[in-house]
Amino acid sequence: MLYSFVPGRDGGGFKPSAGLIFDSSGNLYGTTTSGGASLSGTVFRLTPSSGGAWTENVLYQFTGGADGGYPVGGVILDAEGNLYGMTEYGGSGCYLPGCGVVFELTPNADGSWKENVLHTFTGGDDGALPLASLVMDTAGNLYGTTLEGDLHDFGTVFKLAPSTGNWKETVLYRFKGRSGENPSGSLIFDSLGDLYSTTQEGGDLAGAGCNEVGCGVVFKLTPNSNGGWNERVLHTFVDHPGATPSAGVIFDPAGNLFGTTVGDNLGTTHGSVFEITP
Repeated sequence: MLYSFVPGRDGGGFKPSAGLIFDSSGNLYGTTTSGGASLSGTVFRLTPSSGGAWTENVLYQFTGGADGGYPVGGVILDAEGNLYGMTEYGGSGCYLPGCGVVFELTPNADGSWKENVLHTFTGGDDGALPLASLVMDTAGNLYGTTLEGDLHDFGTVFKLAPSTGNWKETVLYRFKGRSGENPSGSLIFDSLGDLYSTTQEGGDLAGAGCNEVGCGVVFKLTPNSNGGWNERVLHTFVDHPGATPSAGVIFDPAGNLFGTTVGDNLGTTHGSVFEITP
């Protein structure tokens, strides 16, 4: 056991729900969905010592206001050591708890960290309630998913591009039900720049179980010559043996995709691991 989260200890957080990342020095970084001074979640670092112990430092405590609140996904690092992530709630406007933000944490010379909000979701065309971690391309652009937002609240895939002193959001794809609904998993790139992930609901077989909303899909987004992106559904879940993938997917060296599902509505499975072969 490297560290046990306890409410209030070190002013820190509890209820971590995402994975961890390493930096080049072997430190671990992650998030907690609760805790901190405002009980709105934290970003933390675990540092190893020569004796085998690990020390936790809370890098940032969310207030649940304009700075965001309740980070469900994890964080990523850029080459300069800055951290990027998203919060499910917080921000300004939208409905009462806010629709979430994309944030950057930058280290200061004194060891503290400064937060910059790169985008505040409005709940409209730009999306709402991001649950996943971000992914960064080689040009420094950020990509992510939102659980809801747009006209039908089916969720989005978006891109944030750095601009002069600002970041510009572009929605790459808006889900339409049959093409999937409500993505909560993180995105991954292939070597050609295509994006892959899953949606919790939707698919061609909506109505065949899964509360008549579909059992989810695995999808691929490919950039086209017009500057847009085309979606292709690689697999539609049909309730049994698997349904409702809430995490993203990973590649093996041969190009096969692997992921997990929560289970099915028959109660015969309580989760599954799947492979999709091209």
